[in-house]
Amino acid sequence: MPETIGIATAAIRAKSDEAWRRLVEKTIDFYAEALFNPHWGEQLSFQRGDVLSVQMVFHSLTREQAEAVWSPFFDWVRSAAEDFELVSAPQIFAAPGRRIWDPSTLRQAPGFVVADDRPGAPEGNIFYAGNLGEAGQVLHAYQSAWLPASLLEPGARERLVEALIAASRLWRVTLHVNKGLAGGRPEVVDAVRETAMNPAVAEAFALVISAAGEQPAYPGVVGHDPDVANAQAQAAAVTAAMDKIRGVTPRVGSYVLETDFFQPDWQEAFWGENYPRLRAIKDKYDPEGLFFLHHGVGSEDWSEDGFVRLQ
Repeated sequence: MPETIGIATAAIRAKSDEAWRRLVEKTIDFYAEALFNPHWGEQLSFQRGDVLSVQMVFHSLTREQAEAVWSPFFDWVRSAAEDFELVSAPQIFAAPGRRIWDPSTLRQAPGFVVADDRPGAPEGNIFYAGNLGEAGQVLHAYQSAWLPASLLEPGARERLVEALIAASRLWRVTLHVNKGLAGGRPEVVDAVRETAMNPAVAEAFALVISAAGEQPAYPGVVGHDPDVANAQAQAAAVTAAMDKIRGVTPRVGSYVLETDFFQPDWQEAFWGENYPRLRAIKDKYDPEGLFFLHHGVGSEDWSEDGFVRLQ
């Protein structure tokens, strides 16, 4: 375990279109120059209403070192109060790595966890606040795409910024920078290249995710049925937002476990050039399709229930 693991959070609202552009530009510049390294991961979210949400984690830095990293960024925001509002003030928390998952430690991070509110619940019954919305959730849409680190080059950042601005006008898009391995330790990146995962992950600085849903919703329970009309509208908005993002990516690429149920070209998106090798293994060891799942290796040959061979 690293000596320390920590959390950095904030939310900033831009007060005009021009200010939003400046904030997105500054965020991408700051990430490329200060956070694109093995110390930092998690999320930068660009939301409708011109809001940037920062939910980052770090390791092997003290709280003071993490504050020093972020200080120029937050000083820049505070220096332009006429353009930006701190919706949620910056908070940076760090703890010994070996204790970071202890309930007593997590409770010290403001707003990070929620306690079990049932009478007599043990003190250790906690869960991450960000997971609360997933209880009873029905997803309306969920799409993802790898963003290559080449977009962080000075000459390419403008295209990324334009895509993020255009997408955020349609729906929330979030850069999960811990899910792209570019910028990580070389030995880790090399090891991943030896797996069956889409090689695009090794060149990606982030997996961008856009999703929508409602909660709680339970089909067949009167008064709690999913809102189909709203689901269709939100799904269309997510697709439109992600189309803006995919417009700056050189190839199809998506993470197999966090992706669109209707992902087109899923063989290429999930496994890239590894798919033919995986398909050959599947054909050799499971020619009758005993093991089947939606958009799994070889599933294009079978009906959706896995019982009827299509070709």
